[in-house]
Amino acid sequence: MHETTVMLIELGAVILGLGLVGRFAGRIGMSPIPLYLLGGLAFGRGGVFPLSATENFIEVGAEIGVLLLLLLLGLEYTAAELVTSLKTQYPSGIVDFLLNATPGALAGLLLGWGPAGVLALAGVTWISSSGVIAKVLTDLRRLGNRETPVILGVLVMEDLSMAVYLPLLSAILAGAGLAGGSVTLLVALGTVGAVLYVALRHGRFISRAVSSDTPEMLLLVVLGLTLLVAGVAQRLQVSAAVGAFLVGIALSGETATSARALLTPLRDLFAAVFFVFFGLSTRPAEIPPVLVPALLLAVVTIVTKVLTGWYAARRAGVNRRGRLRAGGALVARGEFSIVIAGLAVSVEPDVGPLATAYVLLLVIAGPLAARWTEPAVDALRALLTRGRREQEDGSPPAGAASGAGGDSGKGADSGEGAASGTLRH
Repeated sequence: MHETTVMLIELGAVILGLGLVGRFAGRIGMSPIPLYLLGGLAFGRGGVFPLSATENFIEVGAEIGVLLLLLLLGLEYTAAELVTSLKTQYPSGIVDFLLNATPGALAGLLLGWGPAGVLALAGVTWISSSGVIAKVLTDLRRLGNRETPVILGVLVMEDLSMAVYLPLLSAILAGAGLAGGSVTLLVALGTVGAVLYVALRHGRFISRAVSSDTPEMLLLVVLGLTLLVAGVAQRLQVSAAVGAFLVGIALSGETATSARALLTPLRDLFAAVFFVFFGLSTRPAEIPPVLVPALLLAVVTIVTKVLTGWYAARRAGVNRRGRLRAGGALVARGEFSIVIAGLAVSVEPDVGPLATAYVLLLVIAGPLAARWTEPAVDALRALLTRGRREQEDGSPPAGAASGAGGDSGKGADSGEGAASGTLRH
């Protein structure tokens, strides 16, 4: 069979499969990311249906998917919003980094990885999934809750930190020494600062130059500009993804709104291709050996993210229940953890399987944590309080046992009430 024919059949099957699993994920109320990753594992090396003709095409599509993810992320924010977040949320951002990057870095050291692998795994465990979290907040009807601006503030700090982290990671992956890495970091900081300044002072002129009354022209100009800037950024070792992010920041107003509407379907398509490609590059047989480290890392970083949300919400004066909701909402990891791991696999191949298993666990556990962290903690507090009262009363064991049994229904009712209250909010 002709190679082009095989490529069309394989590509059509992959995209159709993505559409079907995405529809299934939507019906059961979960993120499609883990299903895309599993699909990639099934079609990859050592999978059930390995692809032969489309891998190069999918690889290019995956690169475009990363750029569109970062471009659309930049379009979500104005330069003024980013500067405000820097001024008000930097303590929470520092705590977030220390609590959540440290477990990944320590795990990388314990596994005997080099500097690139350690830095990559730190990023994998640090960055929450903005896409998954936004969907969860919408589904749980929490967009109007007092803790939601705190959650978004932490996410903005993480996203902005990527503009510094990704160039540093790219420099280390390229084998740059301390001097080279320092230069790359300074260039990245200078570039981000310059873009923020220009966007604040002259953003309307940039948007006016890019704007067009014809959707087709606007799409071509924004997409072409993004690819061009990303290529130049990659050439300067600042990271192509950061270049795309900065293009998004530079656009504002109606231009940004129109570009976001036009590019969102393209982003969804190529981002799905990216997740499939990451799965394609991971052998299924490599997953079982890393399941235990991934599970341990997931448990630790669930706790650290809850603590991060608690701290950030407390700074904002949010009550105890809101702090728990903030912490639970931040648990999910997803697209950017995979982006970081995808950059590092060429130098540290073991990052891929571990990151895949880790993201599969937390992209599923994240929505559950957002929904159940508050009622679970309430139930635990009630249980501990009841046990303490029984000890203080000096009740005999039989009475204590019967009391515990009689109160179990009340405990369940309390948990259900808390859960229903959470859903209402």
